[in-house]
Amino acid sequence: MNLNRREMLGATLASVTVAASRAVNASETFETPTIHVPSRPVVRVLGTHVTLQEDLRIRAEADLGIQLEFTPGGSAEVLHRASTRPESFDLYEQWSNSIRVLWQAGAIQPIDRNRIRYWDEINPLTRVGRLTPDAKNGAGDAPNKLLFIQPDRTLGGSSTEEVSFLPYVHNVDSFGYNAAIVPRGIPYETESWAWLLDERWAGQVSIVNEPTIGLFDLALAVQAKGLAEFDDIGDLSESELETLFQILEDFRRGGHFRGVWSSVPASVDLMSRGEAVIESMFSPAVFDLRGRDVDCVYASPKEGYRAWHGVMCLSSKTTGAVKDAAYEYMNWWLSGWPGAFIARQGYYISNPQRSRGELSAAEWDYWYEGKPAATDLQGTTGRVVVKAGQKRDGGSYEKRFSNIAVWNTVMNSYEASLRHWNEFLSG
Repeated sequence: MNLNRREMLGATLASVTVAASRAVNASETFETPTIHVPSRPVVRVLGTHVTLQEDLRIRAEADLGIQLEFTPGGSAEVLHRASTRPESFDLYEQWSNSIRVLWQAGAIQPIDRNRIRYWDEINPLTRVGRLTPDAKNGAGDAPNKLLFIQPDRTLGGSSTEEVSFLPYVHNVDSFGYNAAIVPRGIPYETESWAWLLDERWAGQVSIVNEPTIGLFDLALAVQAKGLAEFDDIGDLSESELETLFQILEDFRRGGHFRGVWSSVPASVDLMSRGEAVIESMFSPAVFDLRGRDVDCVYASPKEGYRAWHGVMCLSSKTTGAVKDAAYEYMNWWLSGWPGAFIARQGYYISNPQRSRGELSAAEWDYWYEGKPAATDLQGTTGRVVVKAGQKRDGGSYEKRFSNIAVWNTVMNSYEASLRHWNEFLSG
Protein backbone atom coordinates (compact mmCIF):
# COMPACT_ATOMS: atom_id res chain seq x y z
CA MET A 1 0.00 0.00 0.00
CA ASN A 2 1.62 3.31 -1.04
CA LEU A 3 1.54 6.45 1.03
CA ASN A 4 -0.82 8.35 -1.25
CA ARG A 5 -3.46 5.63 -0.99
CA ARG A 6 -3.17 5.58 2.76
CA GLU A 7 -3.45 9.34 2.92
CA MET A 8 -6.53 9.25 0.73
CA LEU A 9 -8.26 6.73 3.00
CA GLY A 10 -6.99 8.09 6.31
CA ALA A 11 -7.82 11.23 8.14
CA THR A 12 -6.53 14.33 6.35
CA LEU A 13 -6.46 18.00 7.13
CA ALA A 14 -9.28 19.35 4.97
CA SER A 15 -9.32 23.07 5.48
CA VAL A 16 -8.66 25.90 7.84
CA THR A 17 -11.00 28.88 7.73
CA VAL A 18 -10.55 32.17 9.56
CA ALA A 19 -13.52 34.50 9.74
CA ALA A 20 -13.30 38.05 10.99
CA SER A 21 -16.22 39.59 12.76
CA ARG A 22 -17.25 43.19 12.27
CA ALA A 23 -15.58 45.81 14.39
CA VAL A 24 -17.34 46.40 17.66
CA ASN A 25 -16.74 49.62 19.60
CA ALA A 26 -13.96 50.58 17.16
CA SER A 27 -12.00 47.39 17.77
CA GLU A 28 -11.75 44.19 15.73
CA THR A 29 -12.41 40.76 17.16
CA PHE A 30 -11.63 37.53 15.31
CA GLU A 31 -13.20 34.12 15.61
CA THR A 32 -10.96 31.22 16.65
CA PRO A 33 -9.71 29.39 13.52
CA THR A 34 -11.86 26.32 12.80
CA ILE A 35 -9.99 23.19 11.73
CA HIS A 36 -12.10 20.61 9.89
CA VAL A 37 -10.58 17.13 10.14
CA PRO A 38 -12.69 14.50 8.42
CA SER A 39 -12.84 11.24 10.34
CA ARG A 40 -11.37 8.11 8.81
CA PRO A 41 -13.80 6.16 6.63
CA VAL A 42 -15.76 3.71 8.77
CA VAL A 43 -16.46 0.30 7.24
CA ARG A 44 -19.06 -1.74 9.12
CA VAL A 45 -18.42 -5.45 8.77
CA LEU A 46 -21.14 -7.94 9.67
CA GLY A 47 -20.27 -11.61 9.93
CA THR A 48 -19.20 -14.46 12.18
CA HIS A 49 -16.40 -15.02 14.68
CA VAL A 50 -14.53 -17.05 12.05
CA THR A 51 -13.07 -13.94 10.41
CA LEU A 52 -14.20 -11.04 12.60
CA GLN A 53 -11.26 -11.32 14.96
CA GLU A 54 -9.74 -8.45 16.90
CA ASP A 55 -6.17 -9.13 15.76
CA LEU A 56 -7.29 -8.84 12.14
CA ARG A 57 -9.20 -5.62 12.77
CA ILE A 58 -6.26 -3.96 14.49
CA ARG A 59 -3.80 -4.93 11.76
CA ALA A 60 -6.12 -3.87 8.92
CA GLU A 61 -6.78 -0.48 10.50
CA ALA A 62 -3.05 0.10 10.91
CA ASP A 63 -2.26 -0.99 7.34
CA LEU A 64 -5.10 0.86 5.64
CA GLY A 65 -5.78 3.94 7.73
CA ILE A 66 -9.48 3.18 7.94
CA GLN A 67 -11.80 2.41 10.82
CA LEU A 68 -13.46 -0.99 11.02
CA GLU A 69 -16.51 -1.85 13.08
CA PHE A 70 -16.88 -5.61 13.49
CA THR A 71 -20.27 -7.08 14.40
CA PRO A 72 -19.94 -10.85 14.79
CA GLY A 73 -22.86 -13.14 15.47
CA GLY A 74 -24.32 -16.57 14.86
CA SER A 75 -24.68 -17.69 11.25
CA ALA A 76 -28.48 -17.64 11.03
CA GLU A 77 -28.68 -14.38 12.97
CA VAL A 78 -26.29 -12.42 10.74
CA LEU A 79 -27.77 -13.82 7.52
CA HIS A 80 -31.25 -12.68 8.57
CA ARG A 81 -29.98 -9.22 9.43
CA ALA A 82 -27.99 -8.86 6.21
CA SER A 83 -30.83 -10.01 3.96
CA THR A 84 -33.40 -7.72 5.57
CA ARG A 85 -31.31 -4.68 6.56
CA PRO A 86 -28.57 -3.99 3.98
CA GLU A 87 -28.30 -0.45 5.31
CA SER A 88 -26.93 -1.85 8.58
CA PHE A 89 -23.60 -3.05 7.13
CA ASP A 90 -21.05 -2.27 4.42
CA LEU A 91 -19.35 -5.65 4.08
CA TYR A 92 -20.74 -9.06 4.93
CA GLU A 93 -18.48 -12.01 5.75
CA GLN A 94 -19.90 -15.49 5.93
CA TRP A 95 -20.08 -18.56 3.67
CA SER A 96 -21.09 -19.18 0.09
CA ASN A 97 -24.34 -20.82 1.17
CA SER A 98 -25.59 -17.33 2.08
CA ILE A 99 -25.10 -15.89 -1.40
CA ARG A 100 -28.38 -16.98 -3.02
CA VAL A 101 -30.39 -15.54 -0.12
CA LEU A 102 -28.52 -12.21 -0.18
CA TRP A 103 -28.60 -11.83 -3.96
CA GLN A 104 -32.29 -12.62 -4.28
CA ALA A 105 -33.07 -10.19 -1.47
CA GLY A 106 -31.17 -7.40 -3.24
CA ALA A 107 -29.00 -7.00 -0.15
CA ILE A 108 -25.63 -7.07 -1.96
CA GLN A 109 -24.26 -5.33 -5.04
CA PRO A 110 -21.90 -6.64 -7.75
CA ILE A 111 -18.19 -6.48 -7.07
CA ASP A 112 -16.04 -5.23 -9.96
CA ARG A 113 -13.38 -7.88 -10.23
CA ASN A 114 -11.08 -5.38 -11.99
CA ARG A 115 -10.83 -3.58 -8.64
CA ILE A 116 -9.58 -6.75 -6.93
CA ARG A 117 -5.83 -6.30 -7.11
CA TYR A 118 -4.85 -9.97 -6.90
CA TRP A 119 -7.72 -11.47 -8.84
CA ASP A 120 -5.44 -13.31 -11.26
CA GLU A 121 -3.76 -15.09 -8.33
CA ILE A 122 -6.98 -16.71 -7.09
CA ASN A 123 -6.65 -20.46 -7.51
CA PRO A 124 -8.99 -22.77 -9.49
CA LEU A 125 -11.07 -23.94 -6.51
CA THR A 126 -13.41 -20.97 -6.66
CA ARG A 127 -13.18 -20.18 -10.34
CA VAL A 128 -13.68 -23.70 -11.76
CA GLY A 129 -14.80 -25.74 -8.75
CA ARG A 130 -11.82 -27.96 -7.96
CA LEU A 131 -8.14 -27.63 -7.13
CA THR A 132 -7.05 -30.51 -9.36
CA PRO A 133 -8.73 -32.29 -12.29
CA ASP A 134 -9.09 -35.48 -10.26
CA ALA A 135 -10.70 -33.89 -7.19
CA LYS A 136 -14.31 -34.64 -6.28
CA ASN A 137 -16.71 -31.78 -6.99
CA GLY A 138 -18.89 -32.49 -3.98
CA ALA A 139 -22.67 -32.20 -3.89
CA GLY A 140 -24.49 -28.92 -3.41
CA ASP A 141 -23.46 -25.37 -4.24
CA ALA A 142 -19.79 -25.37 -5.10
CA PRO A 143 -18.74 -21.70 -4.90
CA ASN A 144 -17.90 -21.41 -8.60
CA LYS A 145 -21.61 -21.95 -9.35
CA LEU A 146 -22.43 -18.77 -7.42
CA LEU A 147 -19.48 -16.54 -8.19
CA PHE A 148 -20.08 -14.78 -11.50
CA ILE A 149 -22.97 -12.45 -12.23
CA GLN A 150 -24.42 -13.42 -15.58
CA PRO A 151 -25.78 -11.00 -18.21
CA ASP A 152 -29.34 -11.80 -17.08
CA ARG A 153 -28.30 -10.88 -13.50
CA THR A 154 -28.46 -14.45 -12.22
CA LEU A 155 -25.51 -16.19 -10.57
CA GLY A 156 -23.52 -18.80 -12.45
CA GLY A 157 -20.17 -20.30 -13.32
CA SER A 158 -19.44 -18.58 -16.64
CA SER A 159 -16.73 -15.97 -16.17
CA THR A 160 -17.80 -12.31 -16.26
CA GLU A 161 -16.37 -9.02 -15.03
CA GLU A 162 -18.73 -8.85 -12.04
CA VAL A 163 -18.76 -11.23 -9.10
CA SER A 164 -21.11 -11.69 -6.17
CA PHE A 165 -18.37 -12.14 -3.58
CA LEU A 166 -14.65 -11.94 -2.92
CA PRO A 167 -13.20 -15.47 -2.71
CA TYR A 168 -10.94 -15.63 0.31
CA VAL A 169 -11.01 -17.89 3.42
CA HIS A 170 -12.12 -21.51 2.99
CA ASN A 171 -11.77 -24.97 4.49
CA VAL A 172 -13.25 -28.41 4.78
CA ASP A 173 -15.07 -29.24 8.01
CA SER A 174 -15.98 -32.41 9.79
CA PHE A 175 -16.27 -33.22 13.47
CA GLY A 176 -13.81 -33.13 16.32
CA TYR A 177 -13.46 -35.77 18.99
CA ASN A 178 -11.57 -36.11 22.23
CA ALA A 179 -9.15 -38.97 21.57
CA ALA A 180 -8.67 -39.47 25.32
CA ILE A 181 -12.22 -40.86 25.35
CA VAL A 182 -13.23 -41.67 21.76
CA PRO A 183 -10.84 -44.27 20.27
CA ARG A 184 -8.65 -42.71 17.58
CA GLY A 185 -9.63 -43.74 14.06
CA ILE A 186 -7.76 -44.04 10.77
CA PRO A 187 -8.22 -40.99 8.48
CA TYR A 188 -10.29 -41.70 5.36
CA GLU A 189 -10.65 -45.36 6.39
CA THR A 190 -12.44 -45.82 9.72
CA GLU A 191 -13.34 -42.26 10.78
CA SER A 192 -16.96 -41.76 9.77
CA TRP A 193 -19.78 -39.26 10.09
CA ALA A 194 -21.73 -42.16 11.63
CA TRP A 195 -19.73 -41.58 14.82
CA LEU A 196 -21.96 -38.58 15.59
CA LEU A 197 -24.83 -41.04 16.12
CA ASP A 198 -22.84 -43.72 17.93
CA GLU A 199 -24.83 -44.74 21.00
CA ARG A 200 -21.62 -44.90 23.07
CA TRP A 201 -21.47 -41.12 23.09
CA ALA A 202 -25.13 -40.48 23.88
CA GLY A 203 -25.55 -37.26 25.85
CA GLN A 204 -22.09 -36.04 24.83
CA VAL A 205 -22.71 -35.02 21.19
CA SER A 206 -23.06 -31.40 20.11
CA ILE A 207 -23.99 -29.92 16.72
CA VAL A 208 -23.46 -26.50 15.15
CA ASN A 209 -26.63 -24.41 15.27
CA GLU A 210 -26.95 -23.56 11.59
CA PRO A 211 -29.52 -25.26 9.33
CA THR A 212 -27.35 -25.01 6.20
CA ILE A 213 -24.40 -26.61 8.04
CA GLY A 214 -25.55 -28.70 11.00
CA LEU A 215 -28.27 -30.25 8.88
CA PHE A 216 -25.66 -31.66 6.48
CA ASP A 217 -23.53 -32.99 9.35
CA LEU A 218 -26.55 -34.91 10.59
CA ALA A 219 -27.68 -36.02 7.11
CA LEU A 220 -24.19 -37.35 6.44
CA ALA A 221 -24.29 -39.14 9.80
CA VAL A 222 -27.71 -40.69 9.15
CA GLN A 223 -26.66 -41.89 5.71
CA ALA A 224 -23.27 -43.20 6.91
CA LYS A 225 -25.00 -45.15 9.68
CA GLY A 226 -27.31 -46.75 7.11
CA LEU A 227 -30.49 -45.27 8.58
CA ALA A 228 -31.57 -43.59 5.32
CA GLU A 229 -30.32 -43.04 1.78
CA PHE A 230 -30.62 -39.71 -0.02
CA ASP A 231 -30.69 -39.25 -3.79
CA ASP A 232 -28.72 -35.99 -3.64
CA ILE A 233 -27.46 -35.00 -0.22
CA GLY A 234 -26.88 -31.46 -1.50
CA ASP A 235 -30.54 -31.03 -2.43
CA LEU A 236 -32.80 -32.99 -0.11
CA SER A 237 -36.45 -33.18 -1.05
CA GLU A 238 -39.17 -32.31 1.45
CA SER A 239 -40.03 -35.98 1.88
CA GLU A 240 -36.35 -36.78 2.53
CA LEU A 241 -36.30 -34.00 5.13
CA GLU A 242 -39.31 -35.59 6.82
CA THR A 243 -37.46 -38.91 6.96
CA LEU A 244 -34.25 -37.30 8.22
CA PHE A 245 -35.89 -35.42 11.06
CA GLN A 246 -38.05 -38.35 12.13
CA ILE A 247 -34.82 -40.28 12.66
CA LEU A 248 -33.14 -37.38 14.44
CA GLU A 249 -36.15 -36.81 16.66
CA ASP A 250 -35.79 -40.36 18.01
CA PHE A 251 -32.17 -39.61 18.93
CA ARG A 252 -33.14 -36.30 20.49
CA ARG A 253 -35.87 -37.85 22.64
CA GLY A 254 -33.37 -40.46 23.78
CA GLY A 255 -31.07 -37.74 25.09
CA HIS A 256 -28.39 -38.32 22.48
CA PHE A 257 -27.52 -34.67 21.91
CA ARG A 258 -25.86 -32.50 24.53
CA GLY A 259 -26.97 -29.41 22.63
CA VAL A 260 -25.96 -27.02 19.89
CA TRP A 261 -23.37 -24.25 19.65
CA SER A 262 -23.38 -20.99 17.69
CA SER A 263 -19.76 -19.82 17.98
CA VAL A 264 -16.28 -21.33 17.96
CA PRO A 265 -15.62 -20.34 21.62
CA ALA A 266 -18.83 -22.10 22.65
CA SER A 267 -17.75 -25.32 20.91
CA VAL A 268 -14.36 -25.12 22.65
CA ASP A 269 -16.01 -24.69 26.04
CA LEU A 270 -18.24 -27.73 25.52
CA MET A 271 -15.30 -30.06 24.93
CA SER A 272 -12.84 -28.46 27.33
CA ARG A 273 -15.40 -28.80 30.16
CA GLY A 274 -16.06 -32.43 29.23
CA GLU A 275 -19.70 -31.86 28.30
CA ALA A 276 -19.11 -33.04 24.73
CA VAL A 277 -16.66 -35.68 23.56
CA ILE A 278 -17.59 -35.47 19.89
CA GLU A 279 -19.15 -32.55 18.02
CA SER A 280 -19.43 -30.52 14.85
CA MET A 281 -16.32 -28.40 14.81
CA PHE A 282 -14.51 -25.65 12.94
CA SER A 283 -10.74 -25.75 12.57
CA PRO A 284 -9.77 -22.98 15.05
CA ALA A 285 -11.58 -24.84 17.82
CA VAL A 286 -9.41 -27.92 17.24
CA PHE A 287 -6.18 -25.98 17.64
CA ASP A 288 -7.53 -23.97 20.56
CA LEU A 289 -8.33 -27.22 22.35
CA ARG A 290 -4.90 -28.64 21.60
CA GLY A 291 -3.41 -25.48 23.05
CA ARG A 292 -5.33 -26.38 26.23
CA ASP A 293 -3.87 -29.92 26.19
CA VAL A 294 -7.10 -31.55 25.01
CA ASP A 295 -6.25 -34.36 22.57
CA CYS A 296 -8.75 -33.21 19.97
CA VAL A 297 -8.71 -34.94 16.58
CA TYR A 298 -10.29 -33.37 13.53
CA ALA A 299 -11.79 -36.33 11.70
CA SER A 300 -11.16 -37.14 8.03
CA PRO A 301 -14.41 -39.03 7.30
CA LYS A 302 -14.26 -41.80 4.76
CA GLU A 303 -17.49 -40.40 3.26
CA GLY A 304 -15.82 -37.04 2.59
CA TYR A 305 -15.84 -33.60 4.17
CA ARG A 306 -18.43 -30.88 4.33
CA ALA A 307 -16.73 -27.98 2.56
CA TRP A 308 -17.30 -24.26 2.85
CA HIS A 309 -16.01 -21.17 1.14
CA GLY A 310 -15.89 -17.78 2.78
CA VAL A 311 -17.51 -14.87 0.97
CA MET A 312 -17.04 -11.16 1.43
CA CYS A 313 -19.97 -9.24 -0.01
CA LEU A 314 -20.61 -5.55 -0.59
CA SER A 315 -23.89 -4.13 0.72
CA SER A 316 -26.25 -2.77 -1.90
CA LYS A 317 -26.44 0.44 0.16
CA THR A 318 -22.70 1.17 0.37
CA THR A 319 -21.44 4.04 -1.78
CA GLY A 320 -18.77 6.73 -2.10
CA ALA A 321 -15.69 6.88 0.11
CA VAL A 322 -16.91 4.01 2.29
CA LYS A 323 -17.26 1.81 -0.78
CA ASP A 324 -13.70 2.71 -1.82
CA ALA A 325 -12.47 1.82 1.67
CA ALA A 326 -14.40 -1.46 1.51
CA TYR A 327 -12.56 -2.38 -1.70
CA GLU A 328 -9.25 -1.62 0.01
CA TYR A 329 -10.21 -3.94 2.86
CA MET A 330 -11.12 -6.68 0.39
CA ASN A 331 -7.76 -6.26 -1.33
CA TRP A 332 -6.01 -6.33 2.04
CA TRP A 333 -7.40 -9.79 2.74
CA LEU A 334 -5.54 -11.17 -0.30
CA SER A 335 -2.31 -9.24 0.37
CA GLY A 336 -0.38 -11.97 2.21
CA TRP A 337 -0.36 -11.32 5.95
CA PRO A 338 -4.06 -12.11 6.58
CA GLY A 339 -3.75 -15.43 4.74
CA ALA A 340 -0.78 -16.39 6.89
CA PHE A 341 -2.62 -15.38 10.04
CA ILE A 342 -5.65 -17.55 9.31
CA ALA A 343 -3.40 -20.44 8.15
CA ARG A 344 -2.27 -20.71 11.77
CA GLN A 345 -5.89 -21.48 12.65
CA GLY A 346 -6.14 -24.16 9.98
CA TYR A 347 -7.84 -22.10 7.26
CA TYR A 348 -6.79 -21.57 3.66
CA ILE A 349 -6.73 -18.44 1.51
CA SER A 350 -7.65 -18.24 -2.19
CA ASN A 351 -4.20 -17.03 -3.30
CA PRO A 352 -1.95 -19.02 -0.94
CA GLN A 353 1.34 -18.33 -2.70
CA ARG A 354 1.19 -14.67 -1.67
CA SER A 355 0.95 -15.73 1.98
CA ARG A 356 3.78 -18.24 1.71
CA GLY A 357 6.42 -15.60 2.39
CA GLU A 358 4.64 -14.66 5.63
CA LEU A 359 4.91 -18.22 6.93
CA SER A 360 8.02 -20.08 8.02
CA ALA A 361 9.04 -23.11 5.95
CA ALA A 362 7.87 -25.35 8.80
CA GLU A 363 4.48 -23.64 8.90
CA TRP A 364 3.95 -23.87 5.14
CA ASP A 365 4.96 -27.53 5.07
CA TYR A 366 2.58 -28.38 7.90
CA TRP A 367 -0.47 -26.29 7.05
CA TYR A 368 -0.45 -26.57 3.25
CA GLU A 369 1.73 -29.55 2.32
CA GLY A 370 0.61 -31.96 5.04
CA LYS A 371 4.21 -32.72 6.09
CA PRO A 372 5.30 -33.42 9.67
CA ALA A 373 5.99 -30.24 11.63
CA ALA A 374 9.75 -29.61 11.70
CA THR A 375 9.36 -27.65 14.94
CA ASP A 376 6.67 -26.80 17.47
CA LEU A 377 4.21 -24.37 15.82
CA GLN A 378 2.29 -21.63 17.52
CA GLY A 379 -1.26 -20.60 16.75
CA THR A 380 -2.54 -17.05 16.66
CA THR A 381 -2.75 -16.81 20.46
CA GLY A 382 0.91 -17.67 21.02
CA ARG A 383 0.15 -21.14 22.37
CA VAL A 384 1.85 -24.15 20.80
CA VAL A 385 -0.90 -25.85 18.78
CA VAL A 386 1.25 -28.27 16.78
CA LYS A 387 4.13 -30.23 18.25
CA ALA A 388 7.20 -31.17 16.27
CA GLY A 389 6.62 -34.35 14.29
CA GLN A 390 2.84 -34.04 14.10
CA LYS A 391 1.02 -34.15 10.76
CA ARG A 392 -2.10 -32.19 9.97
CA ASP A 393 -5.33 -34.19 10.26
CA GLY A 394 -6.39 -35.06 6.72
CA GLY A 395 -3.06 -34.21 5.11
CA SER A 396 -2.32 -31.55 2.52
CA TYR A 397 -4.51 -28.82 1.06
CA GLU A 398 -4.97 -30.80 -2.15
CA LYS A 399 -5.70 -34.07 -0.32
CA ARG A 400 -8.34 -32.50 1.87
CA PHE A 401 -10.06 -30.62 -0.96
CA SER A 402 -10.02 -33.73 -3.13
CA ASN A 403 -12.40 -35.42 -0.67
CA ILE A 404 -15.53 -33.27 -0.50
CA ALA A 405 -18.87 -34.95 0.14
CA VAL A 406 -21.01 -31.80 0.11
CA TRP A 407 -20.67 -28.02 0.15
CA ASN A 408 -22.59 -25.84 2.58
CA THR A 409 -25.74 -25.15 0.58
CA VAL A 410 -29.06 -23.37 0.68
CA MET A 411 -31.25 -26.09 -0.85
CA ASN A 412 -34.40 -25.66 -2.89
CA SER A 413 -36.18 -27.01 0.20
CA TYR A 414 -34.55 -24.34 2.39
CA GLU A 415 -37.81 -23.02 3.89
CA ALA A 416 -38.90 -26.53 4.83
CA SER A 417 -35.46 -27.35 6.22
CA LEU A 418 -35.53 -24.21 8.35
CA ARG A 419 -38.91 -25.17 9.79
CA HIS A 420 -37.74 -28.71 10.56
CA TRP A 421 -34.52 -27.45 12.09
CA ASN A 422 -36.28 -25.02 14.42
CA GLU A 423 -38.75 -27.68 15.47
CA PHE A 424 -35.87 -30.06 16.13
CA LEU A 425 -34.12 -27.54 18.36
CA SER A 426 -37.24 -26.45 20.22
CA GLY A 427 -38.50 -29.99 20.74
